[in-house]
Amino acid sequence: MKDELLNKYSVAVPRYTSYPPANFFNESFTAETYRQVVIESNREQPQHISVYIHIPFCKKMCFYCGCNSIPRRNKDIVDKYIAALKKEIGTVLSLLDKNRKISQIHYGGGTPTSQPVSVLKELNTLILSEFDCIDNPEIAIECHPGYLDEQYYIDLVDAGFNRISLGIQDFNEEVLKASNRNPSSLPVEDIVKILRDRDISVNMDFIYGLPLQTPQSFADTIAKAIAVKPDRIVTFSYAHVPWVNKLQQNLEKIGLPSTSVKNEIYETAKKLLIDAGYKTIGLDHFVLPTDELYVAQQSKTLHRNFQGYCTQRTTGQVYAFGTTGISQLANAYSQNTKDLDTYIQQVEQGELPILKGYVLDREEQITRTVISTLMCNYTIRWEEIAKQLNLSVEAVKAALNYNESVLSDFAKDEIIDFDNDHITILPDTTPFVRNVAASLDKLLINTDKRFSKSV
Repeated sequence: MKDELLNKYSVAVPRYTSYPPANFFNESFTAETYRQVVIESNREQPQHISVYIHIPFCKKMCFYCGCNSIPRRNKDIVDKYIAALKKEIGTVLSLLDKNRKISQIHYGGGTPTSQPVSVLKELNTLILSEFDCIDNPEIAIECHPGYLDEQYYIDLVDAGFNRISLGIQDFNEEVLKASNRNPSSLPVEDIVKILRDRDISVNMDFIYGLPLQTPQSFADTIAKAIAVKPDRIVTFSYAHVPWVNKLQQNLEKIGLPSTSVKNEIYETAKKLLIDAGYKTIGLDHFVLPTDELYVAQQSKTLHRNFQGYCTQRTTGQVYAFGTTGISQLANAYSQNTKDLDTYIQQVEQGELPILKGYVLDREEQITRTVISTLMCNYTIRWEEIAKQLNLSVEAVKAALNYNESVLSDFAKDEIIDFDNDHITILPDTTPFVRNVAASLDKLLINTDKRFSKSV
């Protein structure tokens, strides 16, 4: 990719894992607001229920992490947190229509596998005892392989998990050391065999843009991953936001790859994965050709929620539990408090631990559909969007910051192809999809919000 394009478009824009982005959420959204939108969600689409459970505890703090994580606390605090989780889950699930079905359960963190599997199994049982599931629901957990033995993986299967995401991040131990992360305690090929023998889908997560990474070192890491052929490989772009997470300042002392080197790292890894038969999904996912995400992308029906990329079959409104959990309902977002002690206290007192949220107006709902479609499928066909929303094409475009002059600049730079009927991101410039999405976003006009760079 040309350096002039990287320099021009490597600017701060939202990641668009949600619309509006989470830094637009506000504290006028209260616990009572959340209770009402949860009840209303029973009448909205999608009807399926997607559950997110946040376990914030980590045995060791990785310097790159932008998630809500805290060092491991004493057992008494952890036990109180798990008890509060169960109470919060019970409170919210009691507001949901029991005819709805579970399509996803996802555990993130922090480090969900900092907990005994018996705790995770109790949480799964609590949820699954209340609702039926769709056929083949996705019950997934993010694992830190630096601390897990064979029996732990076997017990996860017994607890009901059918998708395991291994947070490898990099196989280069010098890179991991610089990032304050432990390498896997078991050889990765052994982990994959343990899980594959039990028909478990395996994801591997990696981060590029970390100190000491080079195109060749990261290529070696990806080649090692390809050799064991996980179902999905994810290459997350490191988001440097030290104003959010001060631990990231430690990485500045070592030095981060330049924008051009970071892009070369990604492009080198992408070529290796494509040559090995993997298919690209969205910005950062690579899947085998038989994966339902690829099938959905081919039919332009790929979707994304806070659980990540998904299909129309598995997507649901997301109900999140635990500190900083973000619920994603049909017309609203809600975020729990970030403070551990406050969370436990509020739940123990019978309160919903809501910190802030956002109710979307009609114009924002239209924008969300457009940006989500572009981010997932790299193309917008205005007639299809209009039909989906039961609006005219003119009404859809009026909801956006639609500017043909700006789009023409993207077209001149060979980032998009567009006319009155469509916008399509060109194959070699997909990393700039966030820039194109941001150009359509009215909320970014004169905003003071801060974001990570697009590339």
